[in-house]
Amino acid sequence: MRVQRKYAETFQRLVDKRCVDNVRMLIVDSVQRAKAGHPVTTLGMADVGYVLYRHVMRYNPRNSKWFNRDRFVLSAGHGCLLQYVYLHIAGFQSVQGL
Repeated sequence: MRVQRKYAETFQRLVDKRCVDNVRMLIVDSVQRAKAGHPVTTLGMADVGYVLYRHVMRYNPRNSKWFNRDRFVLSAGHGCLLQYVYLHIAGFQSVQGL
């Protein structure tokens, strides 16, 4: 049983790493396509965004006005792409044109 748990935890870490790596590539592609932007903050915070959107926050992209939803407020202007990318991945229609 312990061995299975160890393999499951290792597998989950690999999946999490692959997800964050894919988000980073989406960030790089977005900046390159726009021919503008500051990706450093966004790339550095990709892990934080992943943990928040995957494991912590409660939200519903189909009902963005849900009263008890969690809100992600980001005041760093250079990092706003992080918010757009995770909203896009989460399925919010307002940012599907990325």
